[in-house]
Amino acid sequence: MDEVHVITGMSNNNEVTGMMETIRKHRKAAVIVVILLVLVLGFGFYEYRSRKAAQEAATELVLKGNVDLREVSLAFRNSDRISDIYVEEGDTVKKGQVLAKLDTEDLEHQMAVTRSQIAAQEAEVDKLHNGTRPEDLAQAQAKVNAAVAERDFLASDFSRKQDAFNASGGKSVSRQVLDDARTKLATADAKVKEAQAANDLAVAGPRSEDVAAAEAQLQGLKDTLAREEYTLSQSELIAPQDGVIRSRLMEVGDMASPQKPVFRISLDTKKWVRVYVKEGDLGKIHEGSKAEIYIDSDKEPVKGQIGYISSTAEFTPKNVETSELRTALLYEVRVYVDDNSNKLRMGMPATVKVKL
Repeated sequence: MDEVHVITGMSNNNEVTGMMETIRKHRKAAVIVVILLVLVLGFGFYEYRSRKAAQEAATELVLKGNVDLREVSLAFRNSDRISDIYVEEGDTVKKGQVLAKLDTEDLEHQMAVTRSQIAAQEAEVDKLHNGTRPEDLAQAQAKVNAAVAERDFLASDFSRKQDAFNASGGKSVSRQVLDDARTKLATADAKVKEAQAANDLAVAGPRSEDVAAAEAQLQGLKDTLAREEYTLSQSELIAPQDGVIRSRLMEVGDMASPQKPVFRISLDTKKWVRVYVKEGDLGKIHEGSKAEIYIDSDKEPVKGQIGYISSTAEFTPKNVETSELRTALLYEVRVYVDDNSNKLRMGMPATVKVKL
């Protein structure tokens, strides 16, 4: 009986072992089938992508490049110390916005002096135009009359003394007294002539050349003030167009001059993507060709068109994406974009697709 049980147990073990071996064979076959299926699917997907890429290559040209903008350097027209700077690097600015200001204290003081000089010279010109006042004429005539009266008195005195000198032989009137009287008379006569000349000028009024000289001096002062006002207007640095501050090159307290830029600004007026095209692809595009520009941060393309194709081949710069292009002679192409939403930034990598 025990022998029967042993034989039966051995038979069961053999059956289990056989079943396990059969399962292992089937599993190995399944793995092989899965591997083959994966290989077939991978090859099929590769063929599909290859054919799709070939079709896309036949219908569009894909180019890599970077966004570029126009830049301007801004400097003051005048030389003076910077008193205020209102923007920082990266700030967006609008056309006409004040970016910085010079110290104008000395200039404003000089303008006040010039205005005072203009007021005084205007009064002088008005005086010349109005001529001599009646009271001034009366005063001039009174001086003439007084000088004549003084001269007549001294002439009478001299005549009397001379007669006495002649009659007495110099005993009643000495030679010294007679000479003093003669000197006083000559001085009085000179005063009469001076007063009469002044009276004649007062009656005649100012000369035309004096009026012209005074007016010319007034105009010179006004021209000086105009230059000072223009200089004051140039003490503020104004943004010429909408843009972004790329570099701030000076600080408050620095001495500014026309030769020293204070800012570099990237203008928003024109944007383009700079790409490079192989000679074999050059015939596929032309100026005006429509294009779509893609960036990593936005799936929606930006519309654009080719606006410039270089007529000269060149070695591409090192910032070109692919290494094989860096050693090739290519042609620079600019794709101008309509970026109304301002998504593109200076230097941003971009992919350009041109429909063929």
